[in-house]
Amino acid sequence: MAITVSLVAFFGLVLFFLLRSRTLGAGAAFIAAGFGFFLASTGAAKPINTLAASLIETVSNL
Repeated sequence: MAITVSLVAFFGLVLFFLLRSRTLGAGAAFIAAGFGFFLASTGAAKPINTLAASLIETVSNL
């Protein structure tokens, strides 16, 4: 749960700064957020969460 909240906060912060710097338009941000929500409800969600957890564990062990 903590990893998921951290990743959501991180991606939200990145999207915020991309929108603020006008590097990413509002439409693209909406599409990116929508894609994330739809992806979370598919069968790909579990492997993606496993991969993210593995990457975070690997980085923390460095």
